[in-house]
Amino acid sequence: MAKYKEQTSLIMIFGATGDLANRKLYPSLYRLFRKGLLSERFAVIGVARRPLTNEQFQENVKNSVLEAKETGNNIEEFASHFYYHSHDVTDSGSYTVLKRMAEDLDNQYGLGGNRIFYLAMAPEFFGTIALHLKSDGLTDVPGFKRLVIEKPFGHDLASAVELNEKIRKAFSEDEIYRIDHYLGKQMVQNIEVIRFANALFEPLWNNRYISNIQVTSSETLGVEERGRYYENSGALRDMVQNHMLQMVALLAMEPPIKLTTDEIRSEKIRVFRSLREIEGDEVAKYFVRGQYGAGEMNGLPVPAYRDEPMVDPHSNTETYVAGKLMIDNARWAGVPFYIRTGKRLGAKSTKIVVQFKDIPMNLYYQPNKPLNPNLLVIHIQPEEGITLHLNAKKAGQGMDATEVKLSFANTSVNEMNTPEAYELLLYDCMRGDATNFAHWDEVALSWSFVDKISDYWESTKEESFPNYAPGSRGPEAAEQLLEKDGFFWWRVRDLNVENC
Repeated sequence: MAKYKEQTSLIMIFGATGDLANRKLYPSLYRLFRKGLLSERFAVIGVARRPLTNEQFQENVKNSVLEAKETGNNIEEFASHFYYHSHDVTDSGSYTVLKRMAEDLDNQYGLGGNRIFYLAMAPEFFGTIALHLKSDGLTDVPGFKRLVIEKPFGHDLASAVELNEKIRKAFSEDEIYRIDHYLGKQMVQNIEVIRFANALFEPLWNNRYISNIQVTSSETLGVEERGRYYENSGALRDMVQNHMLQMVALLAMEPPIKLTTDEIRSEKIRVFRSLREIEGDEVAKYFVRGQYGAGEMNGLPVPAYRDEPMVDPHSNTETYVAGKLMIDNARWAGVPFYIRTGKRLGAKSTKIVVQFKDIPMNLYYQPNKPLNPNLLVIHIQPEEGITLHLNAKKAGQGMDATEVKLSFANTSVNEMNTPEAYELLLYDCMRGDATNFAHWDEVALSWSFVDKISDYWESTKEESFPNYAPGSRGPEAAEQLLEKDGFFWWRVRDLNVENC
């Protein structure tokens, strides 16, 4: 991580006893503190309904840090900056108590009135909390005030607009930080560097040299205990509307004039505006949905999605989506961007594959031994790295060509120094850098695109569900989606990053 000055702020975490706070936020804040990027002049107020003392809350924070395998002599010192407030999000009296507590800590630690309000709880409370923060005086501060919210930001465009209107009554757009944790991943942020800092790639990054781009995010887990949430979301809303479209925007955007938040966001928004709209019967030509059935993984039986807890036994919710996106502008006309994401698949992997076109006349072409095309593979998770697939002469006699891989991997010592996505995003928020957070225009345009697909799917019941086995690559229709264009999905095992 680049060396920046330490940050000072009062952070209020609403939903402080929840899973997100314990698994991600506390360990990430500790890492910032340990690295000296979080000033000793900071304080955290944990806000939740559960009655806890400050001491109990601090013990919970320490346990969270230790469970994340973080070790250090300053965990006690770190935890001493945490305070707890048992809170009713609908009661102005509770906010009055919270305000007094915040003012006391502001004076105690010399925080200058800087406040970050992190809403790590159910989205139906976002608007209520934001309005109370303003009406009950918690946003009346001499320093900065910033609101951090997790997805889902609405359920569709209409609900997102309604939520945004509520939040904008209390915070301006430049004070709202909508987290998409994929934008905090190192290799997602590396997309811009790979493109714009290498003469090897940027001149070729267009429809003259690239045949297609594939973005894959697959999981081996099922929905587990998230059945109730997933029934109202599905893979389209849970993954495509945010994570997948954000990665496509970074891959397809024009070079910004400057590497500033406004310029980068402006170019991403232009990509969303250039997405070819798909609606009605056209959806079936461009998108495939799937739902996993029962079977075995790693020698153990796993249930079908419809048999998971809190899932309708006749559910039509998709656990898999594959799609073909077309970006109708001069750079990308005719180049398909294929996306796929799903649960209970054969491998946990997030990868981007850029497939370059074959050269017009390949002197090394052999009918029975076709050469693979050149590929640039960006490995996002679980491993991180870059692999460039080229063709070179085989060792020995003759001039036969074979594939070679040039790889860089974040392994061994580098892996230990790779900041978690939330660590990066929390630090960006403290610094006031909103580049890797979603702007309202991005949210609205992505919902507008996705809504047309979900409307069609909701009006046409999928009779083939379940249509893929656990541990497989997904439904057969996803393979056919590319085959009709003369392409195929690149397999994870063929693309694995190699140790340098």
